[in-house]
Amino acid sequence: MQNAIVETNFNFPRQKDVYKGKVRDVYNIDDDYLVMVVSDRISAFDVVLPEGIPFKGQVLNQIAARFLDATSDIVPNWKVATPDPMVTVGHFCEPFKVEMVIRGYLTGHAWREYKSGKRELCGNPLPEGMVENQKFEKPLITPTTKADVGHDEDISREEILKQGLVSEEDYTLLEKYTMALFQRGTEMAAEKGLILVDTKYEFGKKDGKIYLIDEIHTPDSSRYFYADGYEERLKKGEAQRQLSKEFVRQWLIENGFQGKEGQQVPDMSERYISEVSERYIELFEKIIGESFQKANAEDVAGRIEKNVTGYLNDLLK
Repeated sequence: MQNAIVETNFNFPRQKDVYKGKVRDVYNIDDDYLVMVVSDRISAFDVVLPEGIPFKGQVLNQIAARFLDATSDIVPNWKVATPDPMVTVGHFCEPFKVEMVIRGYLTGHAWREYKSGKRELCGNPLPEGMVENQKFEKPLITPTTKADVGHDEDISREEILKQGLVSEEDYTLLEKYTMALFQRGTEMAAEKGLILVDTKYEFGKKDGKIYLIDEIHTPDSSRYFYADGYEERLKKGEAQRQLSKEFVRQWLIENGFQGKEGQQVPDMSERYISEVSERYIELFEKIIGESFQKANAEDVAGRIEKNVTGYLNDLLK
């Protein structure tokens, strides 16, 4: 089995602290830079699965890096460099307390709300008579709060301003950037025969300036449909062909796991782990339109430590 990184314990130059998320380990360098290591951990139903997926971290990091570069003319972003295939080094920013979710189609959470009878989502009115996966007349911004504990919650523009989570001046800019990023992502997806269905963006501030932070347009933060056959499936009421990690959720459901109390995560055989790894590589090749080049996986932790330490020593001179 290839070497998958599920845990990191680095000690980089001028490191102050480290935040460990579900998938990413983020090292704070002197409150000036962040080193984001995208691990090979995989989560579903808010649970981190026990086995890592070889090359998953590289896939997500390289997709995000590519899209950050391709959108830097729209909004400045936090990325400074990618010294390792699984690592991005960027500016330390103070994150806004909301995530900017944008939806082009009535699917997922939006569809579940609609199906339950709601005709408004985060202050956006929804017309009667829509069907699952139907395209909105124009994309809807449906922000969520960023919860420290528990799940993020839907919130409207009015409520964000009322609670003082973001100033009106900043929020107007966040909306403008979100629309422009989604438009660029939609165009880039269309070139690859894909539909960017919905996604989320996170923003932060450094020295009074707004930056796009974290990852963008990856299959972990976005939903893609295949454009071919979309209209036909929509008319027939059939499920759309998705390009996301939905296949992992489906496998877990089929094996009796949905993250509920008392349920056991099913055993992940080496063969299944290898299949998931290949699916992630396929996601990369479909979204980016290039062959995936596997990084040397003999000693991944050693490689990361050497690459990042060397880069930081030069950067912090």
